[in-house]
Amino acid sequence: MSGKEIAILGAGMHPWGKWGRSFIEYGLAAARSALADAGLSWQDVQYVAGADTIRNGYPGFIAGATFAQALGWSGAQVSSCYAACASGAQAIANARAQILSGLCDVALVVGADAAPKGFFAPVGGDRPDDPDWLRFRLLGATNPMYFALAARRRMALYGSTSEDFAQVKVKNSRHGLNNPNARYRKEVAVEQVLESAVVADPLRLLDICATSDGGAALVLTSMEFARSRGLESVRISGLSTVTPTFPKTVLDLPDFATDSAMTVQVPERPFRAALAHKAYEEAGVGPEDVSAAEVYDLSTALELDWMEDIGLCEPGSAESLLRAGETSIGGRIPVNPSGGLASFGEAIPAQAIAQLCELTWQLRGQAEGRQVEGARVGIAVNQGLFGHGSATVVTR
Repeated sequence: MSGKEIAILGAGMHPWGKWGRSFIEYGLAAARSALADAGLSWQDVQYVAGADTIRNGYPGFIAGATFAQALGWSGAQVSSCYAACASGAQAIANARAQILSGLCDVALVVGADAAPKGFFAPVGGDRPDDPDWLRFRLLGATNPMYFALAARRRMALYGSTSEDFAQVKVKNSRHGLNNPNARYRKEVAVEQVLESAVVADPLRLLDICATSDGGAALVLTSMEFARSRGLESVRISGLSTVTPTFPKTVLDLPDFATDSAMTVQVPERPFRAALAHKAYEEAGVGPEDVSAAEVYDLSTALELDWMEDIGLCEPGSAESLLRAGETSIGGRIPVNPSGGLASFGEAIPAQAIAQLCELTWQLRGQAEGRQVEGARVGIAVNQGLFGHGSATVVTR
């Protein structure tokens, strides 16, 4: 057993959707569900790690204290953090550090969001020194545009087709059918994806995830605390939140400056692969050990890239695994058994936490209707803007 392991004693979620209520309500429901799942009370919690939402006013920027107040001031320590789509994983990392350092035994991690309709826009008004603001203002480059660039790159490198991308949506919508927390619980056919409106060529509306409301929470404890309660728990055995080395872009593109070709060293691993490698190494497992993977399908094409980057298959071979049914539940390596973002949509601070909720239920054998038989090792991965990303390995 690794000295860096901690236990997941409780997992809880508020269903994803467009509910029109406060993000606090979603987080509170998820937290209470996770505490009930762990068999603990709010008074047992010594530390609260909140994953921030930046589109819900000041309470969203201090999520740890916001959720602690909603649960009732108890003297627990709090922290709040924002890391774009990896906010939940960073909050988990904060809680893990507190537990492993011996500063607490029981931590609650909560993330929730109430998302606006449409594309996520920069926050804070005109900010000409902010690259996020500049790409919207100068380029009109909403997030789906760079999803499309990644898709085009995949088509150029490996001959991927729009039908390949559509098959990802078909698979994930099938997985999401039996997930009570999913927003979209309806089967989709390839033809429906290909006939949906173009958003950023080659990606269509059904290739791209929506924005959603939702919440997720975990109760994390030291292994000693879990054993003292006589509980056999799912464990977080590896957690990576490394930043890129080079290149600097989300797409891992080379530096195009003509005078840089001889001076820049290309890294051993691209960013997403480096994230996974560190988590595998810390957990003492490899991709061949993975029973189920929750990967960040912001677009259908990105799921295929993730599969290769985290070592589930060789570059250029993700489509063949998908078409052979190997990434479906019942196949060799189910990917996004929860239904993924295709079935949920984005609720930014809750997403990485929700991935671990799903893997916890899978490893316990509690994912009714979508269970991966014999699941023992899971990996959850996601990526946010500006060098944020995470990979978490859980074991049973």
